[in-house]
Amino acid sequence: MKYVSTREGKTGVTASQAIVRGIAPDGGLYVPETLPAIDEAFIRELCASDYRARAVKVLGLFLEEFSEAELKDIAAASYADNFDDAAIAPMVHLDGNTSVLELWHGPTSAFKDMALQIMPRLLTASLRKNGEKRTVSILVATSGDTGKAALEGFKDVPGTRIMVFYPRDGVSQIQKLQMATQEGENVNVVAVNGNFDDCQTGVKEIFGDSDFAAKLGERGFFLSSANSINWGRLVPQVVYYISAYCDLMNAGRISYGDEIDFCVPTGNFGNILAGWFAKRMGLPVRRFICASNDNNVLTDFLNTGVYDRNRPFYLTGSPSMDILVSSNLERLLYCVSRDAAFVADCMKKLSDTGRYEVPAEIMEVIRADFVGGFCTDAQSREEIARLWGEGYLMDTHTAVAGRVLADYREKTGSDTPCVIVSTASPFKFGGTVLEALGVVTNEQGPALMEELTAFTGVAAPKPLAALVGKPVRFEEWVEIPAMEDAVSRFLS
Repeated sequence: MKYVSTREGKTGVTASQAIVRGIAPDGGLYVPETLPAIDEAFIRELCASDYRARAVKVLGLFLEEFSEAELKDIAAASYADNFDDAAIAPMVHLDGNTSVLELWHGPTSAFKDMALQIMPRLLTASLRKNGEKRTVSILVATSGDTGKAALEGFKDVPGTRIMVFYPRDGVSQIQKLQMATQEGENVNVVAVNGNFDDCQTGVKEIFGDSDFAAKLGERGFFLSSANSINWGRLVPQVVYYISAYCDLMNAGRISYGDEIDFCVPTGNFGNILAGWFAKRMGLPVRRFICASNDNNVLTDFLNTGVYDRNRPFYLTGSPSMDILVSSNLERLLYCVSRDAAFVADCMKKLSDTGRYEVPAEIMEVIRADFVGGFCTDAQSREEIARLWGEGYLMDTHTAVAGRVLADYREKTGSDTPCVIVSTASPFKFGGTVLEALGVVTNEQGPALMEELTAFTGVAAPKPLAALVGKPVRFEEWVEIPAMEDAVSRFLS
């Protein structure tokens, strides 16, 4: 299987080459030339397997250079006792047609662990396959969860360094503490005086600086990415959508061929796009409900066909979704249109003017699979309180999805079984969750987790509880233009 750039669309590279490069030389994102197909026999085989075995089978469809033995070793090491639930991605059923797929049982208590525990191993194996001798330097822009998950995944991995940029005032206290206390000799964390889009744009500009790349090459380094712009980050996420369908079958809640919906809290569009790839492969999915917070650029795009980031930027209680430039939408546009020139033009317009418009015929295809909705912070807090009243504690991002799903069902009358994709532990956002539950508190940081446990009786995940008293290692912050200099110092 070959992979092509969304902005060039012709010259194919192998999976390992796409993973090592992260981003194509023309600035585009890698996508498979064709998608593999799955059928009933494939799904039924996976139903009898655990999550690790499911990952091996699904990843094997995309990563043909990797032997089954390699993938088994990688999956066994990635999904082990570093997850606190043997199911890895357990399912909780709220009612007869609503389930929650909990993707936050890994070492950083966020869904990014599902990919970023496996990606470093895929990357190091890909480096060997391509004979690369230089040290790979991972640059990450994070809106909160990717940074910690990437740091944890690449911590002390031989032949790698990793540097994470996060918005100085745009993550939760716990997210900041997770990154600032990160262990490892090959890691660095820097705050940026800006929002996530500023961090992401800055990282992309560093990737696009050929002179800087040449200087790093002379020092024995080259750059790659652990954001979902890297195919090695995105493809492991396809697994849990297929696995969720198997779990619903095993629970007797659906039969093979029954269509389901997924409601996904969405910022950078990578998570929901992975599910769409699963549908295109043959998974019986009816629709993806794209749930946004007040930064509702994706909702407007799905409704109007115009992507326009020229709008107010809001800091919300669901900070990992505080994004106005959804990078992975580029992959969707290419896969639907198969027109690299069109995609390149859209991305240029986005860079130059902050907006682009998609023709009606392409939007018709997209709307057949996606519907958008958003809710306010106040509405997401109401959803947290409502679900806790029914005995289920959820975080702020999952609450956005829960509220958008409820609104969608009220509007359409849909009773299609739906899986809410839960992306983080509620203890990462303890202050907002406590506020939603009517608890007035003056506590800060880890103390909020203790107060949330005291109020709900739910224990905080061990990795988060371990933050109490952990020494802070990284306190540097920079202005946006100084990001490249910070990288240069780290790789000196």
